[in-house]
Amino acid sequence: MFDNTHAHITTWVIAIILFFVAVGLHNAGKAKGMKVVHMILRLFYLLIILTGALLFWKHQGIDPALYGIKGLVGIWVIGMFEMLLVRMKKGKDTKVFWMLLALSLIIVLFLGFRLPLGIHIF
Repeated sequence: MFDNTHAHITTWVIAIILFFVAVGLHNAGKAKGMKVVHMILRLFYLLIILTGALLFWKHQGIDPALYGIKGLVGIWVIGMFEMLLVRMKKGKDTKVFWMLLALSLIIVLFLGFRLPLGIHIF
């Protein structure tokens, strides 16, 4: 099952979509809808971490250091998703967190596509 990255990529693509749906619901003033989407997104955080960990353990002999760094940056992306949504709910400033999210997302996607299991775009 974890000879390829399909399950992992599917979970993080759905999570990114859910994140932007939650942001859109917040901007539209639909707090209850945002809360539901936010809870579903938290489930996808767990699925992302689970599929990523299974891929790491299955293929750790390829390049454990870079895959470990990718895993840590992936956790950073999830943290930025969560921090942004919580700070938006509380009405706090989110500019720095948007920049950190963009930076971490660029790094994790670059590493993911660059490493041997990824699609070699770069």
